[in-house]
Formats: sequence, structure tokens, C-alpha cells
Amino acid sequence: MIVEIKNLVKRYNEFLAVDNVNISIKEGEIFGLLGPNGAGKSTTINTITGLTGMDGGEIRIFGKNFKDHEQEIKKDIGVVPQDIAVFEDLTAYENVTFFGKLYGLKDRLLKVRVEEALNFTGLWDRRKEYPKKYSGGMKRRLNIACAIAHHPKLIIMDEPTVGIDPQSRNHILQSVRELNKMGSTIIYTSHYMEEVEEICTNITIMDHGRVIAQGNKEELKALIAFEEKVHIELSALNFTIVDSIKKIPDVKECVIHENKVSVISKKNSKNLGKIIDAITGTDAEILSLNVDKPTLEGVFLTLTGRTLRD
Repeated sequence: MIVEIKNLVKRYNEFLAVDNVNISIKEGEIFGLLGPNGAGKSTTINTITGLTGMDGGEIRIFGKNFKDHEQEIKKDIGVVPQDIAVFEDLTAYENVTFFGKLYGLKDRLLKVRVEEALNFTGLWDRRKEYPKKYSGGMKRRLNIACAIAHHPKLIIMDEPTVGIDPQSRNHILQSVRELNKMGSTIIYTSHYMEEVEEICTNITIMDHGRVIAQGNKEELKALIAFEEKVHIELSALNFTIVDSIKKIPDVKECVIHENKVSVISKKNSKNLGKIIDAITGTDAEILSLNVDKPTLEGVFLTLTGRTLRD
């Protein structure tokens, strides 16, 4: 494991922000950490980066205890914070150079890595400009360039696409994939569920300071997949069709409304083909067919009672 968090506890006076959290992250993962506001995910991330102390538990990164090897571990971590952290009075080139030096880069290697990071984020041609001339998306990309110049083994990205245009968002998501392919393990938090579903290999959901679910996308969706729902629009509908569908094994309910029929079957019944056969044996023509599938958004709403942006 590249990151192991065991029984992590963090209090702010009487408020228990993180309550005995256990998280394991394998090397090579794009690990999604989700939770509504106040869930404890930002506090958890801040303990990993050393910005926040902990009141109990243990964090091991790269197999080493964080408390005992903090400075050594930090050299191999890159952090892309939620709030843009670049210097407005330095050019893009100077910003990346500054952060590269903080991580111990110097001389020719520093110049090579700065150029590499700015090329990677698509900012090399505008390296001499100041961030105040950049769009929000470009500033986010500069943030990433500053965090990756030293080739970190672990990159923590906290809401890296907040408030930017779709083109910049796509550029950043593609960058995350490329960084992962190049060998970095990524911890990714977002308020955009579609991003997490698109790029993350494993996901942990937190709420009220606790981990409430862990797994890959399909494992999490299986938590709420208790039944299968099919909605079919027909050219004509009669009760013969309804009776035929109701006779199919594992069909729990068949509801009609005007020219539409909704069929609910038991989980893993694989009834879709049988339902279509029951209809095609009549004069009715299928105009449209939709299968309700569990979504990560649905999992989150079911488990927390809130949407991710709440």
C-alpha cells in the first residue's frame, strides 16, 4: 500500500471531525475521496499532507510512519490545493521554478523539469505571462504544473476543476490519466460525481467524519441495486401485454401509464429479453426502451441523504 490510514482521529475542541477513519490506497490507483461538505475529507487530506495534526491513529506513506519521516515523505508528494496557490507577481515559469526549488530541484535538472511541467499542462507558450492574465482554467493548470515538476510518487488533487470551463476541465482530467500512466498514484476529490465515475479506480465515501462505503464503482453501485427497472414506450398498449409480462418469473411489478409500461424485476433476473419477447408477440411496436441502472450519484444520495454538492 502506498498510503495506509489506521484509526485516524481529529478533533477541533468538542467537534469530532474525523472519527476512526481507515483507508488503504494501492500504488498506481486513482483514488476518489468523496463526501458532502463537513464530511471530514478535507481534514483527512490535510493530515496526509501534514497541514493538520492528528489526535489519534497512524498514517503510513510509502511504507513509512508519517510522524517519524514527515520531511522525507513530503519530497515525494505533490499537492494541488482547492484554493489556487500561485504567486501573481511571478510569471508562470518563475512560479514552477520556485516550487521546483522547494522540492530540491536545481541547475539543469530544474530547468528541464520546469519546461516539462509547463509543456505537460499546455502552458509553455505562455510561460512568460503573469497568472493575472490567465483564465481560471489556466491558473488551475499552473497549479498542477507547480505540483508535478519534481515527479512525485503521490499526487493529491483537492477539487482541481472547481469553477473552470469544460475545455479546461477535460484537459485536467486527461492530465490526471496521463500522470497516473506515468507512475503517480492520485488521490482525487471533487464535487463533480461524473469526474469521479470517469477516472477513479477506487472510491471511498465519507460522511460525519466516518467512512461509510468503499470499493470500485460497480461494488458501490451494487449496494443499492436491489431490483431492475425497465421503461418501455409502445405504439399501443393492452392488458394482454401486461398479463404476459406479469407471468415472467421474478417480475415484481408491472405498471402502465398511457402507452408506457414500467417493469420492476428482482436483481439479476435478466428479464429484459423475456419482456421484449412478450411484447413482440403482439401487434405493439416498441418506440423507446430505457433501463434504469444504479449511478454513483444514486449511491451517494442513498448513503448520505444528500447530493455531493450539498
